[in-house]
Amino acid sequence: MGPLDALWHLLNFFAPAVGVGLLAAGLAKLAWWRALKAVPYWRLARWATGAGALALAVGLVVFGRDGKMATYGLLVAATAGVLWWHGPRRIA
Repeated sequence: MGPLDALWHLLNFFAPAVGVGLLAAGLAKLAWWRALKAVPYWRLARWATGAGALALAVGLVVFGRDGKMATYGLLVAATAGVLWWHGPRRIA
């Protein structure tokens, strides 16, 4: 595998975390706009994407391969947990 192929492989590995992180942060800002008024979108997106990337890496280490449904479930749970930590937890 050449360096360009390795780069594409790495980018495609983290693409679900980036997509879910950006989408979930935007939806969280819409759903809890009062609670998240003071929190910038890009901060939420960075935390959500980072948690998702960590979840994908943990899934790869635990299962030994990429693409398991349990890993994607962990991706969603980690993203939701981070967004909850930064938003609705404060008003509850």
